[in-house]
Amino acid sequence: MLCKDCLLLRKIFSLKFLEKVEKEGNNKIGSVYTSKLKAGKRRTYFFDVRQTKGEDYYITITESTKKLSGKGYERHKIFLYKEDFNRFQNGLNEVIDHIKDDLMPNFDYGQYERRQAEWEAQSNDSYQDNIEESSSSMEEEMNEEDVTW
Repeated sequence: MLCKDCLLLRKIFSLKFLEKVEKEGNNKIGSVYTSKLKAGKRRTYFFDVRQTKGEDYYITITESTKKLSGKGYERHKIFLYKEDFNRFQNGLNEVIDHIKDDLMPNFDYGQYERRQAEWEAQSNDSYQDNIEESSSSMEEEMNEEDVTW
Protein backbone atom coordinates (compact mmCIF):
# COMPACT_ATOMS: atom_id res chain seq x y z
CA MET A 1 0.00 0.00 0.00
CA LEU A 2 1.36 3.40 -1.00
CA CYS A 3 1.38 6.40 1.30
CA LYS A 4 -0.94 9.34 0.55
CA ASP A 5 1.95 11.55 -0.59
CA CYS A 6 3.16 8.83 -2.97
CA LEU A 7 -0.32 8.48 -4.46
CA LEU A 8 -0.60 12.25 -4.88
CA LEU A 9 2.79 12.44 -6.59
CA ARG A 10 1.80 9.55 -8.83
CA LYS A 11 -1.42 11.35 -9.87
CA ILE A 12 0.44 14.61 -10.53
CA PHE A 13 3.08 12.80 -12.60
CA SER A 14 0.39 10.95 -14.58
CA LEU A 15 -1.48 14.20 -15.35
CA LYS A 16 1.71 16.00 -16.37
CA PHE A 17 2.73 13.04 -18.53
CA LEU A 18 -0.66 12.95 -20.27
CA GLU A 19 -0.51 16.71 -20.90
CA LYS A 20 2.98 16.34 -22.36
CA VAL A 21 1.93 13.44 -24.60
CA GLU A 22 -1.06 15.42 -25.86
CA LYS A 23 1.05 18.49 -26.62
CA GLU A 24 4.26 16.92 -27.91
CA GLY A 25 3.50 13.35 -28.87
CA ASN A 26 0.62 14.23 -31.16
CA ASN A 27 1.96 17.65 -32.25
CA LYS A 28 -1.02 19.30 -30.58
CA ILE A 29 -0.66 22.82 -29.25
CA GLY A 30 -4.01 23.50 -27.64
CA SER A 31 -7.45 24.94 -27.90
CA VAL A 32 -7.95 27.99 -30.11
CA TYR A 33 -11.72 28.31 -29.70
CA THR A 34 -14.32 26.55 -27.54
CA SER A 35 -18.09 26.38 -27.63
CA LYS A 36 -19.99 24.77 -24.75
CA LEU A 37 -23.46 23.22 -24.96
CA LYS A 38 -25.25 22.27 -21.72
CA ALA A 39 -27.55 19.32 -22.35
CA GLY A 40 -29.60 18.74 -19.25
CA LYS A 41 -28.31 18.34 -15.73
CA ARG A 42 -25.61 15.74 -16.35
CA ARG A 43 -24.34 16.20 -19.92
CA THR A 44 -22.23 18.90 -21.51
CA TYR A 45 -20.80 18.97 -25.02
CA PHE A 46 -17.63 20.87 -25.86
CA PHE A 47 -16.71 21.82 -29.42
CA ASP A 48 -13.04 22.77 -29.48
CA VAL A 49 -10.97 24.08 -32.36
CA ARG A 50 -7.38 22.98 -31.85
CA GLN A 51 -4.19 23.84 -33.64
CA THR A 52 -1.23 21.61 -34.50
CA LYS A 53 2.39 22.76 -34.55
CA GLY A 54 2.11 22.81 -38.32
CA GLU A 55 -0.55 25.51 -37.98
CA ASP A 56 -3.31 23.18 -39.10
CA TYR A 57 -6.70 23.02 -37.37
CA TYR A 58 -9.03 20.25 -36.31
CA ILE A 59 -12.10 19.89 -34.07
CA THR A 60 -12.60 17.82 -30.95
CA ILE A 61 -16.15 17.10 -29.87
CA THR A 62 -16.31 16.01 -26.25
CA GLU A 63 -19.31 14.63 -24.40
CA SER A 64 -18.81 15.05 -20.66
CA THR A 65 -21.31 13.20 -18.45
CA LYS A 66 -21.43 13.49 -14.69
CA LYS A 67 -21.15 10.04 -13.10
CA LEU A 68 -24.21 8.79 -11.22
CA SER A 69 -22.11 8.55 -8.07
CA GLY A 70 -21.50 12.29 -8.37
CA LYS A 71 -17.75 11.77 -8.28
CA GLY A 72 -16.13 12.86 -11.50
CA TYR A 73 -17.07 12.75 -15.15
CA GLU A 74 -16.98 10.33 -18.05
CA ARG A 75 -15.63 11.84 -21.26
CA HIS A 76 -15.89 10.66 -24.83
CA LYS A 77 -14.12 12.43 -27.69
CA ILE A 78 -14.37 12.56 -31.44
CA PHE A 79 -11.50 14.06 -33.45
CA LEU A 80 -12.64 15.66 -36.69
CA TYR A 81 -10.05 16.67 -39.27
CA LYS A 82 -10.49 19.28 -42.03
CA GLU A 83 -10.65 16.70 -44.81
CA ASP A 84 -13.78 15.26 -43.15
CA PHE A 85 -15.59 18.50 -42.21
CA ASN A 86 -17.99 18.60 -45.18
CA ARG A 87 -18.76 14.88 -45.19
CA PHE A 88 -19.30 14.86 -41.40
CA GLN A 89 -21.61 17.89 -41.57
CA ASN A 90 -23.55 16.40 -44.50
CA GLY A 91 -23.91 13.02 -42.75
CA LEU A 92 -25.05 14.62 -39.50
CA ASN A 93 -27.57 16.86 -41.29
CA GLU A 94 -28.83 13.85 -43.28
CA VAL A 95 -29.61 11.73 -40.22
CA ILE A 96 -31.13 14.65 -38.29
CA ASP A 97 -33.35 15.52 -41.26
CA HIS A 98 -34.36 11.86 -41.60
CA ILE A 99 -35.52 11.75 -37.99
CA LYS A 100 -37.26 15.15 -38.14
CA ASP A 101 -38.88 14.73 -41.57
CA ASP A 102 -39.52 10.99 -41.92
CA LEU A 103 -39.59 9.32 -38.51
CA MET A 104 -41.01 12.02 -36.22
CA PRO A 105 -42.43 14.84 -38.38
CA ASN A 106 -45.06 15.95 -35.83
CA PHE A 107 -42.72 16.17 -32.87
CA ASP A 108 -42.12 19.63 -31.38
CA TYR A 109 -38.31 19.86 -31.29
CA GLY A 110 -38.47 23.47 -30.13
CA GLN A 111 -39.79 22.33 -26.75
CA TYR A 112 -36.27 21.47 -25.63
CA GLU A 113 -34.93 24.93 -26.40
CA ARG A 114 -37.88 26.52 -24.60
CA ARG A 115 -37.40 24.20 -21.61
CA GLN A 116 -33.69 25.01 -21.47
CA ALA A 117 -34.39 28.75 -21.68
CA GLU A 118 -36.96 28.46 -18.86
CA TRP A 119 -34.54 26.43 -16.74
CA GLU A 120 -31.74 28.96 -17.28
CA ALA A 121 -34.07 31.87 -16.46
CA GLN A 122 -35.25 30.07 -13.33
CA SER A 123 -31.67 29.31 -12.31
CA ASN A 124 -30.69 32.96 -12.82
CA ASP A 125 -33.73 34.11 -10.80
CA SER A 126 -32.82 31.72 -7.96
CA TYR A 127 -29.23 32.96 -8.04
CA GLN A 128 -30.37 36.60 -7.92
CA ASP A 129 -32.81 35.80 -5.07
CA ASN A 130 -29.99 34.16 -3.10
CA ILE A 131 -27.73 37.16 -3.63
CA GLU A 132 -30.44 39.61 -2.59
CA GLU A 133 -31.36 37.43 0.41
CA SER A 134 -27.74 37.21 1.52
CA SER A 135 -27.25 40.92 1.02
CA SER A 136 -30.35 41.89 3.01
CA SER A 137 -29.55 39.46 5.84
CA MET A 138 -26.03 40.92 6.05
CA GLU A 139 -27.51 44.43 6.24
CA GLU A 140 -29.89 43.33 9.00
CA GLU A 141 -27.01 41.81 10.95
CA MET A 142 -25.02 45.00 10.54
CA ASN A 143 -27.98 47.11 11.72
CA GLU A 144 -28.61 44.82 14.71
CA GLU A 145 -25.04 45.17 15.93
CA ASP A 146 -24.08 48.34 17.68
CA VAL A 147 -20.99 49.17 15.71
CA THR A 148 -18.93 52.07 16.98
CA TRP A 149 -15.91 53.39 15.17
